[in-house]
Amino acid sequence: MASDSAQDARLDAVVGAYDVRGVVGEGLTDEVVEALAAAFVDEVDAAGSPVVVGHDMRDSSPGFAEAFARGATARGADVISIGLCSTDESYYASGSLDAPAAMFTASHNPARYNGIKFSRAGAEAMSKATGLSAIRDRAATYLAEGIPAVATPGTVDSRDVLTDYASYLRSLVPLDGIRPLTIVVDAGNGMGGLTVPAVLETAAGLPALPLTIIPLYFELDGTFPNHEANPLEPKNLVDLQKAVVEHGADLGLAFDGDADRCFVVDEKGDAVTPSAIAAIVAVREIARARRDAPDAEISVIHNLITSRIVPETIEAAGATPVRTKVGHSLIKDEMRRTGAVFGGEHSAHYYFRDFWSADNGMLAAMHVLAEFGTQPAPLSEFASEYSPYAASGEINSTVADVAAAFARVVEAFAGRADFDELDGLTVTGNPGVDDDFWWFSVRPSNTEPLLRLNAEASTRAQMEAIRDEVLALIRA
Repeated sequence: MASDSAQDARLDAVVGAYDVRGVVGEGLTDEVVEALAAAFVDEVDAAGSPVVVGHDMRDSSPGFAEAFARGATARGADVISIGLCSTDESYYASGSLDAPAAMFTASHNPARYNGIKFSRAGAEAMSKATGLSAIRDRAATYLAEGIPAVATPGTVDSRDVLTDYASYLRSLVPLDGIRPLTIVVDAGNGMGGLTVPAVLETAAGLPALPLTIIPLYFELDGTFPNHEANPLEPKNLVDLQKAVVEHGADLGLAFDGDADRCFVVDEKGDAVTPSAIAAIVAVREIARARRDAPDAEISVIHNLITSRIVPETIEAAGATPVRTKVGHSLIKDEMRRTGAVFGGEHSAHYYFRDFWSADNGMLAAMHVLAEFGTQPAPLSEFASEYSPYAASGEINSTVADVAAAFARVVEAFAGRADFDELDGLTVTGNPGVDDDFWWFSVRPSNTEPLLRLNAEASTRAQMEAIRDEVLALIRA
């Protein structure tokens, strides 16, 4: 069998580095989904075995899940449909059932998009380098020539895993002993509207916790009528910040569309950085690992644009920080390779060894509640220990000639800094050359003509000076 160039191009438009994503009815159609499903079953050798399929609240998601089931069963897989779920709930199903999984979501993207996040059995990540390219190629063949049915087609069975998922998270992070907390939660009309009541309240039949939840936008609505379900954008946190202050709440939580990322704001309505959250959770996971195995070597992963406080906190807690490139599937692979107990990213993805090395925003939030809820200080004071430095946040610049921009940066900082090229270019000030510590990272986008700048320094004035100098070089 062989694909044709038209089908190759069609799939290249939706198969990215780490998942499938495209505009519904254009790049992503029922026909494309069926072909991808059949190809996925072949890639993971699932004929005669179970495959988990879940989906978010987007209008197109139920139909795509059904199309996936048709393609998967045609190639002999037995589909376990878990219905509406968060992405980390689909990882739970994949891990607990030891079955490959497909999750229909476009995460934080606007309503016209949808996509698929694939996992091998045990919630193991897939990327272009570890299976997605092969799925794309085989799906192109199936689009061109049709999907050949096997002698024994698979079956479809429905299963509800929400209560088991909630129970498992509570077993990892008990919250029954913390002080009473009032929390505003912005679900953004995404899947947090389903999982928060199950995990943090009593909707799944679990005992009540000492938490009072004030809900914002818990109605599942894939048109996102209130704001985009992307808390990484400051404009999408405004409603939460206002509500926390108005209600006198202890803190606020914001989830993205598929609820695998969680952002935190303090009692003043100010955002707590994902790096601070990563440091807080790292301390807890290191301590737990140390209790279980006092003499074990413990490592924690952080990507190269998290704050310097993250590796400092990991080392102070007696573990080894492992610095990685940016990338969802890459970090999952590194978690498994190193046996790291935890991993944190600047984008609010948090990975846990005890959650099959997959990411789970709800679990990160529970760790924060557990740690914060056992001490008396307000969150602004408690979190300040983990936010001692000044950061720029990610700044994107359109650049026609990336190599020339890199050359200008290297020339300007030669003799003043150390350079490394783990992921783009990271430049770190030499001790003794500048009074204050500083570093910055410049990384090219994989999909757009952009350079992404992140800078950090020990003082805001130093950070702003470095930020402005580098931006002028990039945009020259």
